[in-house]
Amino acid sequence: MKKATGRLLPHVDSYFLYRCDADEFERTERVDLGQIRFLLEGEGEVTYPDGHVERSKPIMVCGPGTAAAHYKLRGPVTCFGVTLRAVGWKALIGLPAHKFTDHNIDGSKLFCEKAAALLQQLRGMTTLDQMISALAPLLIMRQEEVKPVPEPHFPFLEAVREWAASEDPTIDELYAAISETSGLGERQVQRLCLEYFGNSPAKLKRKFRAVRAAMQIYQGAPMMDVVGPFADQSHMINEVKHFTGHTPTSLRSGIDPVLAVTLGDTGFRFLPEVFPEEVDLRRN
Repeated sequence: MKKATGRLLPHVDSYFLYRCDADEFERTERVDLGQIRFLLEGEGEVTYPDGHVERSKPIMVCGPGTAAAHYKLRGPVTCFGVTLRAVGWKALIGLPAHKFTDHNIDGSKLFCEKAAALLQQLRGMTTLDQMISALAPLLIMRQEEVKPVPEPHFPFLEAVREWAASEDPTIDELYAAISETSGLGERQVQRLCLEYFGNSPAKLKRKFRAVRAAMQIYQGAPMMDVVGPFADQSHMINEVKHFTGHTPTSLRSGIDPVLAVTLGDTGFRFLPEVFPEEVDLRRN
């Protein structure tokens, strides 16, 4: 994985390159905000929380999740991907996030005809840096095509991040913070949470809390230090499993290497829409 830099930093959190030589394998993927993926080798399908199954696509935009999803892949698999920030979904995808929650979009239809040519180009590359450089012009072009993020939405996004970063945030605190900084009412906050994050404020609270707990557990925190924001230990275990696909025990005993990176390396911030660096989110 590699953190984003340069012009795309306000919209992209990180890039990743995943390879597996197994003929067939399965993995559980925790919730995320949204990703763009280029499946350079392999094929498979994903089973979403409600049980419906969608086949992988060579170029796909993965919408926000409501819970952990289950992948079954046939390899060898090589996947190059982009993890988006909340503002990046709006600026680069340009579609309401909640309409694609627990779904993936055919990227060859969303992007222009250059996407297919880029896919072939990526298949001839071997390093993450090469792929990032090849992809950047397409994303910058897409940013210029999509309607700019409205100026009043930036205080909203900043308030959501600060709210999610607090130890045990309440929904009323979110409404109050956003009302103070931007003057938006509760219904507007609910609508924008769906549009940018794909989930209601209540669902975001659960999501952020569970993944934060998973990160703390994976990094070795005692259970008693993690359980505080939850009703009890059983509630914490159920929530962590719902959003990551793992119990506290399996988080420590053997998890997917991609999940291990996102939970174990604080430099990659466990949810990009929660703790991004201080950057200018506005278009340059």
